[in-house]
Amino acid sequence: VKRDGKTLKDVPISGGSPENPTYNGQMVISEKLEQTRMDGSTVGFGEKGKTYDIADVPHAMRLSKSGTFLHGNYWADASVYGNRGTSHGCVGLRDHQGGGGDTPGKWFFNESLIGDVVIIKNSDEKTVKPDNGLNGWNLSWSDWKAGSAA
Repeated sequence: VKRDGKTLKDVPISGGSPENPTYNGQMVISEKLEQTRMDGSTVGFGEKGKTYDIADVPHAMRLSKSGTFLHGNYWADASVYGNRGTSHGCVGLRDHQGGGGDTPGKWFFNESLIGDVVIIKNSDEKTVKPDNGLNGWNLSWSDWKAGSAA
């Protein structure tokens, strides 16, 4: 995590699994929820009741309108953080159920603002499309100007 070009803290994450990698690119935090429900059937991961449905995901920050979040994760084994991707494309931070305690998920949530840019790199996935959330940061300047109304 960097602020004003200076590293504040290294926070180990678990990104998307090989089957469901996390988008690459610059994504903007567009929503912050202290706790939310995440249901895979609402974002194309199978039928309701046959995919993940987690009622109390802590410290969730939306990165794309298609359902990519950076969020706290209490259900994964602690050994995954910084070592392997296990999600359906989200970025997970170690956290506690209910969001209490001193965890990387809570720290990141408290230090982040809507509008902050999160950069994902070295994933096997394509770059997030500019219209999938507030992600115009991934356009070249010439492409940005070409889409201008001016």
